[in-house]
Amino acid sequence: MSENKINLVVPKDYNGRPIEVVLREGEAPAALDPKEPERVVFEGTIDAPLRWLEKRVELINQKSSNITVSRNNMSLLLTIDETNYYRTQINGVLCFSKEMLEFGVNTGKEWEPIKLSQFFKMHRAFFKDKAENMTLVSTLKNFKAKVNQDIERSKEENGSKVDNYSQVVDSNLPKSFKLNIPLFKSFACEEIEVEIYADVDGRDVSLSLVSAGANEAIEEYKNNVIDGQIEAIKGVAPDIVIIEV
Repeated sequence: MSENKINLVVPKDYNGRPIEVVLREGEAPAALDPKEPERVVFEGTIDAPLRWLEKRVELINQKSSNITVSRNNMSLLLTIDETNYYRTQINGVLCFSKEMLEFGVNTGKEWEPIKLSQFFKMHRAFFKDKAENMTLVSTLKNFKAKVNQDIERSKEENGSKVDNYSQVVDSNLPKSFKLNIPLFKSFACEEIEVEIYADVDGRDVSLSLVSAGANEAIEEYKNNVIDGQIEAIKGVAPDIVIIEV
């Protein structure tokens, strides 16, 4: 028969009150297996690297950190402890606004006339001229029927679809219209002029939205925003190397 023995140390100032002793039986829980460190990778808006540095620059070695600038990808990538496999990376990206993506300006997005009419009607708030919006909605609603009607007439007269197509586009769609929408996420609205390009293939009609002004504004905006972020980062962390790629 085995005995369980307990060593109990009584404090010097013990006053004789009962002492509760808890005896636990069984095996001690196994220690957890050690885990590898995790890489810290974040992606946010274009100002994410600057915001991170503003709060934690004193915790890092600037000489072993870098920022790579990609104007084509509209991004700034901050890398901390660059030779460490478990380095921290903060990627800031200048993203197109939800509105620009939904309209599909300069993206090659194709619209059926009736669908574009409905879309314009539901997004009237982004039109600079509300009366212009109403006219576009009405014109687009009847655009495909007008094209088909004129194609039939063309076949009867001389079979020339190309000339007829040009007449239809010129007579049914305005040369351009103006939108007031944000070009980039989290930025203010900008006024841009937009043209509607029509593609007629037999009885199928598809429309796309094109804006040379938006392209110019995006390029200018992109470079101004990135340059502004670079200058601000230099002020917060002057010893971090900044590399254009």
